Amino acid sequence: MTAAGSYAGMRIYDLMPAMKSIFKNIALIGKYMNAESSEHIGVLAEFLAKQQFGVILEEITAQQSMLSGYAVAPIDQIGQKVDLAIVLGGDGTMLTAARAFVQHDIPLIGVNRGRFGFLTDLEAENMLDGIGHILAGEFDREERMLLTGSLQRDGQLITRGYALNDVVINKNGAAKLIELEVHIDGQFVHTQRSDGLIISTPTGTTAYSLSAGGPILHPTLDAIALVPICPHTLSNRPIAINGGSRVEVTLMHAEDACVHFDGQLHSSLLEGDKMIIRRAQETITLLHPRGHSHFAMLREKLNWG
Repeated sequence: MTAAGSYAGMRIYDLMPAMKSIFKNIALIGKYMNAESSEHIGVLAEFLAKQQFGVILEEITAQQSMLSGYAVAPIDQIGQKVDLAIVLGGDGTMLTAARAFVQHDIPLIGVNRGRFGFLTDLEAENMLDGIGHILAGEFDREERMLLTGSLQRDGQLITRGYALNDVVINKNGAAKLIELEVHIDGQFVHTQRSDGLIISTPTGTTAYSLSAGGPILHPTLDAIALVPICPHTLSNRPIAINGGSRVEVTLMHAEDACVHFDGQLHSSLLEGDKMIIRRAQETITLLHPRGHSHFAMLREKLNWG
């Protein structure tokens, strides 16, 4: 059955009359190497084109879905061409899109094709109805904070990155613990021996931070969580600090250490390296279906009963 036929028991072109929308050009980004996502991309692209939206497919998404007749652009160039992005995948795909669009203030809509989907509100089976209402202006807008981290070595800037979830300093493969010294706003906090340290946004507190025993922070809080990974001393506990704080982490001793931004390996670390982490000036905008509840999402994803 073609995309122009029916979808989840509904004729897709009958879901919403030709709509007036504040959005004009929409990017579609799919989960890589996922056949089901490719199918949904085709359905959604045709739906949007029928509603007279400009559709731009992310380059790899276009290759994998084998769609023709639509504009195509690399992910690092799409932000210059669209005013909305719809992401079909899991939280990892959303994180990739968020970092790619950080300089362009492009709102994101998430369609869940992953496992937990803390960042993706819509289910693929009824995505057209949900997206149709959002495009018609029926949505809740939410700003999420980002972290920016810079690696300094011998007083020189080595690299810099953004994270919507977390910046993680950890051992890369060696069995031995690493030793870190932590300062917050210039004040010495502690030295810890551990497998590493997670510096998390409120968004990231339902990711790696949660599995390491960190707190769940509401995503609208202006806060940063510092969560040790398997600390040698059990008194090293997670702490939450003001979102405007400057966190400085110095690698005191390690045989093999690295830093990750949102789970992506960013750089290897040497003894004496300093990571400076703070809230970024930029934010990420998520568009939720009207009436979205963060607590309802937590109940569902974490089986809170």
